[in-house]
Amino acid sequence: MGQKLGQHFLRKPAVLKRIAEAACPVRVPLVIEIGAGDGALTEELAERADRVVAIELDPEMIGRLAVRFAGDPRVRVAPGDVLATDLTQWGPAVVAGNLPYYITSPVIERVLAMGKLLDHAVFLIQKEVADRITAKPGTRDYGFLTVATQLSAEAKMLFKVPPGAFSPPPKVDSAVIRLNPRRPADGGPAPDPTPLLAFVGLCFRHKRKTLKNNLSAFFPAPMLDALPEANLRAEQLTIAQFRSIYLGLAGS
Repeated sequence: MGQKLGQHFLRKPAVLKRIAEAACPVRVPLVIEIGAGDGALTEELAERADRVVAIELDPEMIGRLAVRFAGDPRVRVAPGDVLATDLTQWGPAVVAGNLPYYITSPVIERVLAMGKLLDHAVFLIQKEVADRITAKPGTRDYGFLTVATQLSAEAKMLFKVPPGAFSPPPKVDSAVIRLNPRRPADGGPAPDPTPLLAFVGLCFRHKRKTLKNNLSAFFPAPMLDALPEANLRAEQLTIAQFRSIYLGLAGS
């Protein structure tokens, strides 16, 4: 069933160890692993954490995990769909995993929604998606996914992983990224990003069009003409610029 779920199991010991070290450069109290598979990465994480909660959906893999970690008090197998799991129920945690390519974006969104309970996250994902998540303004890969992720976290590409490190080998390259949540300076709760992201989505509605053209159906022309960035494309704007433009238009 693993392949039906889009899983490619990481087998190269050196890469497994490197991911675990990136997730836990020092010993941590808890790691939540997403998509534990047959436990190869779980085992490495358990050497660097007091506890590992291993989330897995595939019944066959759940059985393998239960056998592999029977009697190991460090590892708790948590059967279920990560997209339907409350990731905050275990308390503050590091989150790690080899993410199935087809659910990468919703998983990252769910993990970042943990807020203060997320220490940081380290994920093995498709390199093309990693390029988009870590992109800089003005580059080809910069888009809505970039802004949606970097609005809540600092994103860093750590290293690439070739297809040969997996079984079966995927048809694409992979990469490991680290996400460090952005904390409000006042220590309070982070503002709800939903309204700003809805606005950013409008800005990227047609990627090759200018900001003025993309927003013309939603705001009066004089307001848009007054924007210094009116003739720029969304891919040229920083997150700070998106926030400033949104606040200016929404408050007018």
